[in-house]
Amino acid sequence: MSQAAPIDPWLLAKLVCPVTRTPLRWDAARKALVSDAAGLAYPVRDGVPVLLAREASAI
Repeated sequence: MSQAAPIDPWLLAKLVCPVTRTPLRWDAARKALVSDAAGLAYPVRDGVPVLLAREASAI
C-alpha cells in the first residue's frame, strides 16, 4: 500500500528539482521527494520539503 505524501498534493505538483528543474515524485519508502533526472532524493522534515542539493541523498 502506498503512503500519501506528507505535503499538500497541489504543492507537490508545483515542486521541481532545484538541480534539473524537472518534476519531483513522492517515494514513500524513502520518505523523500525524488528527482529521477538527477538521481537525488530530497528529505521532507516535519512536512517541509528540504530542496537543497547538499541535503539530498543519491538514489
